[in-house]
Amino acid sequence: MVRTPLTPWERQRGELFGALIRRARGDRSMVEVAAAAGVSAETLRKIETGRAPTPAFFTVAALAAALGLSLDELAATCASEADSWQEPLTA
Repeated sequence: MVRTPLTPWERQRGELFGALIRRARGDRSMVEVAAAAGVSAETLRKIETGRAPTPAFFTVAALAAALGLSLDELAATCASEADSWQEPLTA
């Protein structure tokens, strides 16, 4: 299966999401948060650094729960801040 390359906007949105997760993690270790969310520390590392800009919904939900974040607020923040960088082209 061939994966469609991400657009610059999608990459920016992933970097923003990673920064939000990293900020929410605060002083907690990556291993601690990953274990609480049921994901690997490597997956969390990739998300936080923007190398995994489109994580699965259940991964996002698990991280949000482990960090005490609202999915609604997380989605709104990512969408609004990413939109301010560059509007995606729509068909």
